[in-house]
Amino acid sequence: MDPPPQTLDDIRYELPVTSIAQTPLKRRDESRLLVDDGTEISHSRVSALPEVLRKGDLVVVNNTRVLKARVQLRRSTGGAAEVLLLEQLDDRRWEALVRPSRKLKVGAVLRNDAMSFVIGEDLGEGRRIVEPEVGSRRLLDVLEEVGLPPLPPYIEQQISDPERYQTVFGQRRVSAAAPTAGLHLTESVFAGLEAKGVQVGTVELAVGLDTFRPLTVDRLDDHVMHSEWYSIPEATQQLINTAQRVVAIGTTTVRALETWGHGAPAEGRSSLFIRRPFDWSVVEVMMTNFHLPASTLLCMIDAFVGPRWREIYAEALAQGYRFLSFGDAMLVERRV
Repeated sequence: MDPPPQTLDDIRYELPVTSIAQTPLKRRDESRLLVDDGTEISHSRVSALPEVLRKGDLVVVNNTRVLKARVQLRRSTGGAAEVLLLEQLDDRRWEALVRPSRKLKVGAVLRNDAMSFVIGEDLGEGRRIVEPEVGSRRLLDVLEEVGLPPLPPYIEQQISDPERYQTVFGQRRVSAAAPTAGLHLTESVFAGLEAKGVQVGTVELAVGLDTFRPLTVDRLDDHVMHSEWYSIPEATQQLINTAQRVVAIGTTTVRALETWGHGAPAEGRSSLFIRRPFDWSVVEVMMTNFHLPASTLLCMIDAFVGPRWREIYAEALAQGYRFLSFGDAMLVERRV
């Protein structure tokens, strides 16, 4: 076993631009699925997930929905501006990414025809406290009308159907990015899981900044994770206690489950940075997309399967898999 990664160079790989999926497939579950049991790699489709899993497995999904949280606005000078809502702090205030943050003084107002934002405290890294104003209307209703899906920066244009950046099982609109592994799942897949004897549980984790921000430090020890709110329902806790194996759909599900599994309350905030060496307590199988080089998500994959991730990623690239949010997926068993 190679030593654990210490710097960004330890978790880099060459990702050709042509391998980044720019649009989702027409059918969600037709995405390819690389399956690795630690000794052998095989190739399948997400539609066949029920055949790959075992009776007695428990599949756990993050059932948050994505806010249409990206809002195009104008400054008082007429210049363009943008607010990306990250998390609600209280009845009036939100944490947000604001552009151009450095040019905006506290008290500045950004507007469009439907809403305005008063810009508050500078939190660093482009983050500001903001206060939305929508008159007598509900903020979420206005965002549904004028907001855009907060697609990652490597997606070059907005998608025609915003629902393709939502899972079919999503519930509350609290996430600033999609739990993308869940985008592949369909009602047909869930029906197949039930027929196979695979149960399904849910968690909530409000996907935040670290999901789509690249690492900016060279030494991994210097990275500070932004915290995210999570909740593990009592029903899911009970299912975990009786499951043969826990199969997490996506890295956000993994973070919620392992935070709780390491003794944290069933609801709270997680700033867990999962990297080797890591003492796994809940998750035994993970289905996830292929991640950016030099990212915290790739650190998690390395913590789950060890240096074998390089072989897995090389095979996926060689076989023409589609990478990142709208790309294909892999199903891997824990080996570390």
